[in-house]
Amino acid sequence: MELLIILTSLFTAALIGISVRHRRIIETASVVASAVSFAASVAVALKVASSGSYAPYSFFYVDALGAIVMLIIACVGFAVTVYSVAYLRQETAKKIIGFTRVKQYFVLLDLFIAAMFLAVTASSPIVTWISVEATTLSTAFLISFYNKPSAMEAAWKYLIINSIGLLLGFFGTLLYFIPLNPLRGSGLISWQQLAANTAHFDPLIARIAFVFVLIGYGTKAGLVPMHTWLPDAHSKAPAPVSALLSGVLLNVAFVVILRFKGITDAVVGRSFSQGFLILFGVISMLVAALIILTQANYKRLLAYSSIENMGILSLGFGFGGLGAFAAILHMIYHALVKSTLFLSAGTVLLKYSSTKIARVTGVLATLTVTGILFLTGFFFITGTPPFGIFLTKIFILSAGIKTHPAAVLVALFSMAVLFIGFFKHVTAMFFGKKPEGIKAGEGSVWLVVPPLALIAVAFYLSFHIPGFLFTLINGAVSHE
Repeated sequence: MELLIILTSLFTAALIGISVRHRRIIETASVVASAVSFAASVAVALKVASSGSYAPYSFFYVDALGAIVMLIIACVGFAVTVYSVAYLRQETAKKIIGFTRVKQYFVLLDLFIAAMFLAVTASSPIVTWISVEATTLSTAFLISFYNKPSAMEAAWKYLIINSIGLLLGFFGTLLYFIPLNPLRGSGLISWQQLAANTAHFDPLIARIAFVFVLIGYGTKAGLVPMHTWLPDAHSKAPAPVSALLSGVLLNVAFVVILRFKGITDAVVGRSFSQGFLILFGVISMLVAALIILTQANYKRLLAYSSIENMGILSLGFGFGGLGAFAAILHMIYHALVKSTLFLSAGTVLLKYSSTKIARVTGVLATLTVTGILFLTGFFFITGTPPFGIFLTKIFILSAGIKTHPAAVLVALFSMAVLFIGFFKHVTAMFFGKKPEGIKAGEGSVWLVVPPLALIAVAFYLSFHIPGFLFTLINGAVSHE
C-alpha cells in the first residue's frame, strides 16, 4: 500500500503541475508529495527491518538494500523539493526563468523521483530497466533547463551516452533470461525467479551478461571510463537537480549492478564480479582525483568527487565482507553530504552568478551559514575525522589490504591527491574579503534549512546508527 501511495502522490503532483497555472499550488503539491513519500518510505523500511523482504503486490519487491535506497531517495528528494521552491523563486526574481520553466521543473522533478522509486522497488528487471531509462528522459530536460548552448550540449551528451549504456545493460539483462525459457507465459520474470534458477545458468553466459550489465549500468553510475557525461551534466543542471543526480541517481544505478552481481556470484563465484568492481573502483578513484587538481568550476569539482565516491563504493563491494558493510554506510553518507554540497553550491551560484572558482571569493564573509555548511561537507566527504566517511574509508581499505594491497595503495594515493586538490579550491573560494557590490546573506531561510537538515542527519549517523537501519544494512550485506 505504501508503495502505491508514494507513486500516486508523485504522479498526482506532476499532473497538478501540468494542469494548474498557480505557482503556489504547484510548489505545494510537489512538497506535499515528497513529504508523503518520505513518510511512506520510513514505514516500508521499518516493515522490512522487522519482517524481512516486503512484497505487497506481485509488481513490487523491497529487500533490505532496496529499503535503504528508498530512504535515501525520500530524504534527499524531500530536502531538494523544499530547497527548489526558494531556489527557483530567487531565479525568477532575477529574471533568469519564468513561470513556464517553473511548471516544467516541478513536473519533471516529480517524475524523476517517482522513476527512481520505481527502479528500486520493481520486482522485474525489465521494469527496473524501463524506470532507469525514464530517469534519463526526465533529467535530460532538466539538464538543458536554461537553454544555453553548453547546457543543451551536456543534455545531448547525457542522453546519448546513457541510452547507449543502458542498451548494453538491457542486452545483458536479456542474457540472464536464457535459462528461464520454461517460465515463458507466466508474466514478467522477477529478480526472485532469476535467483531461484541460478543452477540452470551457463557460467560463460553469466560472465558475459554481467560484463554487459556492469558497463551498461556502470555508465549510469558514473564509473570510469563510462563517466564522460557526468561532469558536464551535473555542472549544467540546476543545483537541486545536481544534488539528486549525484546523491541519489548514481546509487540507484549501482543497486541494479549489485542485484545482478548476487545472481552472477551464485553461478560463477564471487571472484569474477569482485575483480571487475575492484578494477573499476581503483580507476575511477585515480582519474577523479587527478582531474580535480586542475578543476576551474566548483560544480564540476563536486561532480568528480561523486565519481571518486562511486569508485569507493565499487571497491568496498569488490572487497566484500566488512568492505560491503562499510560501502552501504558510505552510500548513505555520500548521498546526504554530496546533496548538502550541491545545494550549498546552488546558494553560492545565486549570490555570485558564476560557477567559476576564480570568480568566487570570500564566501564565508558573504554567505556565512552556507559557507560553514559547505566547509563541513568538504571535510565530511573527504573522510576527515570524526565524520562517518573517515570510518567507512578505513573499513573498506582494511577489508582489502591483505588480498589486494596494490589496489589499497592506489586508493590511498587517490584519496590524498583528492583532498589536496579539493582543499586548494575550497580555500580559494571561501576565505578572503567579501566582494564589493554583493550583499551579504542567503536571502531566504529555506536555502539554508534543507542542506542543514541533510548534514545534521549525516552527522548524527556518524555516531549512532538506529537499530532498524543497522538491521537493514546487515540484511543487505548478507544477501550481497
